[in-house]
Amino acid sequence: MKSPNFYGFHTFAEPGFPVSLNGPFRDNIRQFLQQCAQPQSYNVEGMQVWCTFLVYESRGVVLPLYTVEENVQNSETPFCDYCRCVGWSHHFVSKRKYHFIIPINDEWNKPVDEGFCDLGTHLLHGLIHCNGFGHLICINGIEGGSKYICGREIMDLWDRLCTTLHARKITVEDLSKKHLTDLRLLYGVAYGSSWFSSWGYRFCLGSFGVKEHNYETAIEILSSLKLDHVIKELTLTNGLTHIEQLIQHYRELSQTNVVTVRDLFKFMLSLKSRSTTRPSSTAFPTKTSAFSVPIKRCSLGSTTTRCSIRNKSFVKDKPVKFRKFSNLAAHMDSRWPVRRLEHVAEVIVDALKEKKSANSISNWGMTRQEARDAARLHIGDTGLIDHVLKSMNNVIIGNYIVRRAVNRSTRILEYTIQDLKKGNIPVPIEPLPIVRRTNNVSDDLAYMYVNILLGYDSVNSAVQTILNSKHFVKVWPFRDEDDDSLRFVCRLVKSCSIDLNNEILRVPPREYVVVPLYATISDLKMAIQNAMRDTYCAMEKLIVTDIDEMDEFEDSEVLFGVVESGKEISVRGYGLDLETGLRYEGGSENWTVKCKCGAKDDDGERMLSCDVCETWQHTHCSGIGDDVESVPRFFVCDSCCSSLAPVQNRSEFGFDLDSYQNSMLMPYSMPELDLGLGLMYCK
Repeated sequence: MKSPNFYGFHTFAEPGFPVSLNGPFRDNIRQFLQQCAQPQSYNVEGMQVWCTFLVYESRGVVLPLYTVEENVQNSETPFCDYCRCVGWSHHFVSKRKYHFIIPINDEWNKPVDEGFCDLGTHLLHGLIHCNGFGHLICINGIEGGSKYICGREIMDLWDRLCTTLHARKITVEDLSKKHLTDLRLLYGVAYGSSWFSSWGYRFCLGSFGVKEHNYETAIEILSSLKLDHVIKELTLTNGLTHIEQLIQHYRELSQTNVVTVRDLFKFMLSLKSRSTTRPSSTAFPTKTSAFSVPIKRCSLGSTTTRCSIRNKSFVKDKPVKFRKFSNLAAHMDSRWPVRRLEHVAEVIVDALKEKKSANSISNWGMTRQEARDAARLHIGDTGLIDHVLKSMNNVIIGNYIVRRAVNRSTRILEYTIQDLKKGNIPVPIEPLPIVRRTNNVSDDLAYMYVNILLGYDSVNSAVQTILNSKHFVKVWPFRDEDDDSLRFVCRLVKSCSIDLNNEILRVPPREYVVVPLYATISDLKMAIQNAMRDTYCAMEKLIVTDIDEMDEFEDSEVLFGVVESGKEISVRGYGLDLETGLRYEGGSENWTVKCKCGAKDDDGERMLSCDVCETWQHTHCSGIGDDVESVPRFFVCDSCCSSLAPVQNRSEFGFDLDSYQNSMLMPYSMPELDLGLGLMYCK
């Protein structure tokens, strides 16, 4: 085993990096692991692990950056939920995923454990597919459990790493909070963009049909609100007579005119930044945003940048908050009905109870694989089982609490249960906090946030639009390096004589290919073929036959002088595997989203399927509450209701359509329709 190399934490992967990485990500990551990382003597769930050691000199610590290679064809979770929720469900399934992890401080001297993908305590967890598309899953700064590194420093490291390895697109779901404030709303109003825009992340996808122009319009509406008008409205409607004195206080402190809500929030944030006692670890960095506008970032306290996918929370609650699984399932963004999620959870609890009763020792536990195998005896859908297992931690199911933790002796993630009646475990409830005026800038800012943004009825729609804009993306443009190589963007297109169809080509796959300066057309075809085969499961047997831009040349023709480096070229071939189950990142199911909000694809929000047309739509848009009791046993969408009972024929069925549609939302009072096609129950 080679001796480990040590790199400076703040200089690692910066420009001038000693390792020359000028190829596409799939090649760069291999070279990076070979030269900058040390292979570990163990693997995790069959996945190879490497470690790169980073030295934080001013703190006198060495921290590990783990890289875990996940082979999709051998993985229990080959598809990517993160891709599905940002509009990339149509991407071809990549053969490999690379997880980049800095564990929490107490885990630095321990090997990576089974279940590392489900942990939200990592200081950094990023995932990049071998095609260069990836996701920042979570970062945790000081408030998230880091003892030495703040969120800004972790983001700097992640951004340098992605740039050096030539990532193509990286997404993040911004659910970051400070005190009572959602940072995507606070920073959107104060600076016109999210906190992540300091590193080039811009709007990617909104929930509930929100588009980029809706997002930008909402920010403009809120940031341009005149404070004098806000004072007048809030005084009349909410009786907040002292808000004028509070705003006037900060106007007097400012050396510039504070006219709009943006002026006020920006000044208060800058004031908070100047008053912090630990600027090096708590202040947000001064950087250039994605809009090329200098932005001064500041914190509301010690820095924690918290991002999560869907409903996973990545900051530990103190004390532990237990949630009823029925409530959790109602909020889970899942394609499975809530009743199915609950049934699987009950099956797992029964298995845990049986395991507990069969073991007299107190330190018993059931591994994830054991729980999965036990559930498979009753549930055939392994994807459903995995989905439920990921959420089963500190949840209440019936009279039991299910916990998930790493067994210290075996170092394996295990599930246990505890009887609520015997354990007398309190279940803390988090009430909505009441914000009052104080002499603290952070509290004053939270007070303004709650009363101006959340309590001002006139701007509710704009506020909700920004809160529904969670997904952001950074794009690294194609780079043609100044060296002795030729680089191309290759796009697979349809051919009349081969097995590519319209469905496959709805978004043609594009791959970066590098060849020597004096390579021939034949060499380029082989390089493209090898790149596609190495990247996608569906292209393992692809044969490239033609390049559109080079039809008039022989295969032996040298590329130099024939085609310009950096150009996008179209290639044709055969051998694409259209029958493989590992085809699209969104999974093998063919399901359609058609919601009244305009959403055409899964956006990570809670959905349910119409039992007639089988199209998916948001429960929120259908008027269904977040609690499990509100979910009907049988759901029919508005369009199916209209077709089953058209307006002109209402009297024929003896009921009013509007009343009928409202009754659809009631799970147990369902009118019956006899349309000559059999008895149909419409919830």
